Amino acid sequence: MALRGQTPDAITEELKERGLTIGAVVSNDVFPNTPLPIEEVSLETLRQSVEALLVFPYRLTQLLLPPMKLARRGTFVFITSARYLQPEPGFSVATSVRAGTTAFALALAKEAAPFGIQVNVVAPNYLYSEAYYPRARFIDDPAGRGEIASKVPMGRLGKPQEIGELIAFLASGRSPFTTGQVVNFTGGWP
Repeated sequence: MALRGQTPDAITEELKERGLTIGAVVSNDVFPNTPLPIEEVSLETLRQSVEALLVFPYRLTQLLLPPMKLARRGTFVFITSARYLQPEPGFSVATSVRAGTTAFALALAKEAAPFGIQVNVVAPNYLYSEAYYPRARFIDDPAGRGEIASKVPMGRLGKPQEIGELIAFLASGRSPFTTGQVVNFTGGWP
């Protein structure tokens, strides 16, 4: 079921209006990432990234956590980034903000665990997507495939279905003792 709400407050208000409770939250927030040297990044771009990638999931969590605590169950899975493992020039905004969301999720895991609520992070890099690793360049083109193979021990980009299976498992609640974990979905990189 799709929700009309586009802000954390509107989402939770709509859930209340419809009489819906949430048992699992997958936070997969996106924001355009234009690689730039640090001195060329505008503070407005940084602020917008923080708002989209850290403040939005933080606020949504604030609103959805109390009913989960009352029910003494629930699951959060945050999709962030594994770039923190080996930061690259030009990616200071995405690397630092995504790392902030990872740190938030780990703090949340400690607070939520006594209530039976799981919180985990999936941190991808080298995952196929048209936004970051377009097919024409990194799958169809032999030079692009070679570039990926030289960096990723698996020799290829991760597939959306593969990360989907991991997220589905973490959101399922089938392993309730698993919480506060960062699962790097990177094909063995770095």
